[in-house]
Amino acid sequence: MAYWKLPVWVGAIVVLIIGGFLVGGPGVGLAAGALVGLLLIIWAVGLRPRGGIGDAPDPSLRRRLLVVVSQAVEDPATTAAIAGEAGVDGSRDLAEVMVLAPARVSFFDRWASDLEPARRAAQDTLVISVASLAKVGVVAEARVGDEDIVQAVEDQVGSFRATEVVLVTASDAEDPAAAEAAAELAERLRTDFRHLVVAG
Repeated sequence: MAYWKLPVWVGAIVVLIIGGFLVGGPGVGLAAGALVGLLLIIWAVGLRPRGGIGDAPDPSLRRRLLVVVSQAVEDPATTAAIAGEAGVDGSRDLAEVMVLAPARVSFFDRWASDLEPARRAAQDTLVISVASLAKVGVVAEARVGDEDIVQAVEDQVGSFRATEVVLVTASDAEDPAAAEAAAELAERLRTDFRHLVVAG
């Protein structure tokens, strides 16, 4: 946030609350204060840390490739690209591979606190993806992650100690949330990052 924005926001809040007291009396002033407080809480909850994710690449460490799939990976071009990143073709050191599928929870499932359908869908995505990668020689561990792609990556980069991250998504038009996540990861990840888009 720019240095001048905070005083402007604080001034606007003070003017709103005092104006409520002056125009409508204590009832309106208190209501304005409560509304401002509620909006500040909602805004604060939506904030996310914006620092870097992971450690800078260290050539002395064994390569660990985190493959994040927002949809099942089964087409030959994508599996070949991931196999190349994993070093299966011998062009680089062989990497330890983990495939991570975020549990993409729908609005209604979240509202009903029913996360099971999202976890099942993520597990199906993992089964298809890991089996497709095994056909091209990539042996991978699999995990279901947080519904937020960036948070899922942040969680796993720390515990898996990934040196490289590959994000596989549908096109930007088909999955705008994944496109936003890809842009944020490209900006925040300290490890090597590649974004693969699966057509269709």
